[in-house]
Amino acid sequence: MSTIKLFESKKIRSVWDEAGEKWYFVVEDVVAILTDSKDPKQYIKRMRQRDAELGKGWVQFVPTLPVDTAGGKQKMGCADTKGLLRIIQSIPSPKAEPFKLWLAQVGSDRLDEIENPELATQRTRELYKLKGYTDDWIEKRMRSIAIREELTDEWKKHDVKEQVEYAILTAEISKATFGLTPKEYKKVKKLKSQNLRDHMSDLELIFSMLGEASTTAIVKTQHPKGFAENKKAAKQGGAVAGNARRELESKTGEKVVSSKNYLPENRKKNLNNKKEK
Repeated sequence: MSTIKLFESKKIRSVWDEAGEKWYFVVEDVVAILTDSKDPKQYIKRMRQRDAELGKGWVQFVPTLPVDTAGGKQKMGCADTKGLLRIIQSIPSPKAEPFKLWLAQVGSDRLDEIENPELATQRTRELYKLKGYTDDWIEKRMRSIAIREELTDEWKKHDVKEQVEYAILTAEISKATFGLTPKEYKKVKKLKSQNLRDHMSDLELIFSMLGEASTTAIVKTQHPKGFAENKKAAKQGGAVAGNARRELESKTGEKVVSSKNYLPENRKKNLNNKKEK
């Protein structure tokens, strides 16, 4: 699982290692923050030359892991907490001590969430609330997350490989539901690396949930095996939602798919419009 953490409002890309139950952090991001360097790659190169012991053991505690980037997944040098603490020893920075405390808290929070999944849900709700989303929208978004997790659990049970195949099947559901793949949908909403569902209206979320919940029900009853059979189930599940969407559009005369997004510059305006309705 690849995600983004914030240290002093600056982004640090991170990857959760399920087997080891620990976070790995992109070293370039950490170095850029601690040193304010505009070229962290060069800083790392010089640091490894300057600290011979660090350079010698680099490959052991800085593995390359797949990380989500604007251009898709790319392998980047990452280090766990222990590795970062060693790297920090070679970086003279007043931010070092606050960063060590931040590292400890991030690790503790994640372990707490594993032991008590409700904490993760609570933190997600709080984050959406801070961003200005309405309670009603947050409830739908949280439900959509739960439905998505149930679907991916079923895919795992029915021999679907993670990441690439999940993305293809998700695109099939979206295409059948909205007539758009997620990539096409993001263009409509003028999004880049943002999460599409965080920018959906109530109705868009509802139909997205219907497509995925229908697919889950079909997988549970038809028991497809492997990618090809699950692809058929994804199209069928999406078609259920697509038919319902078209039926609603014929009754209201309005399209469900909207170009509106909740980017910071538009969030207040669009959320206020929702409240007025």
